[in-house]
Amino acid sequence: MALSLGDIVRALGGRLHGDPNFPLTGLAPLETASESELSFLSNPRYQSQLAASRAACVIVAPAQLEVALARGAAIETDDPYLYFARLTRWWKTRLAPPVGPRIHPSAVIDPDAQIDPTARIGALCVIERGVRIGPETQLKPRVTVHEGCAIGARGIVHSGVVIGADGFGFAPHQGTWEKIEQLGAVRIGDDVEIGANTCIDRGALADTVIEDGVKLDNLIQVGHNVHIGAHTAIAGCVAIAGSARIGAHCTIGGKSGIVGHLTIADHVHVSAMSLVSRSIHKPGVYTGVFPIDDNAAWEKNAATLRQLHSLRDRIKALEKNKP
Repeated sequence: MALSLGDIVRALGGRLHGDPNFPLTGLAPLETASESELSFLSNPRYQSQLAASRAACVIVAPAQLEVALARGAAIETDDPYLYFARLTRWWKTRLAPPVGPRIHPSAVIDPDAQIDPTARIGALCVIERGVRIGPETQLKPRVTVHEGCAIGARGIVHSGVVIGADGFGFAPHQGTWEKIEQLGAVRIGDDVEIGANTCIDRGALADTVIEDGVKLDNLIQVGHNVHIGAHTAIAGCVAIAGSARIGAHCTIGGKSGIVGHLTIADHVHVSAMSLVSRSIHKPGVYTGVFPIDDNAAWEKNAATLRQLHSLRDRIKALEKNKP
């Protein structure tokens, strides 16, 4: 079923410059969109692609409207990327295939679990004793939620996720390791999305906590007793060691590592492949990559590196005062 430009603007707003009855067959990037597809431009750096695009219509900001109209129809909006995000959700609900059963017959659910009547449980999921799953939350196929864990409303948990496996806790004893039982659980807030094959360990005593609106990418390791603040987004392959506390509205770049028992303030943005080895108490953008070395040498070099800027200024001052 084709949807028209008018259908979109009536549902999502914006200012249409073009034929409201024009039928669309899909959504696509600027460089590959066909004459029957809708695209968007959110970054002015890619304006050169706009002029060359064959898209039937392009979602643009007011600053790019003139260029867009020179090539065809446009939907004008203050935030094209946000508009496109909402469009993808609206498009999917209009064109999605019929849904299957609310709980797949192959799912294994303990009788003591509490699942809201509006939640959806995919194939081969395992939900253990005492689990609570909130309204409109979706568990994709092969999700495992261990005993006592809770997921709030409107969550999306993608395939292969494990919530509430034991945290990594062992006590050394005469060259061996004695297991420390993990007696806490995992508490996940509302509107949280968890990417495929991510693992969130249960707490040792208190719970591991993921607050409202957090977005986790694929293949993330969240250690026991970690606390992630509201609306923080973490990219793929990040490893967070136990008892780290990450603030709200943070972003953590892919393949970064966060050492345990430290605190990251709200509104901190960590670049990809950084190692966070100390607490960060002020908002800002942080980057840290340092080659592996013998630990004693590494510590000396790291200490020197932190003083590099002041050393440079001292050298400049010495050179300036040379006779």
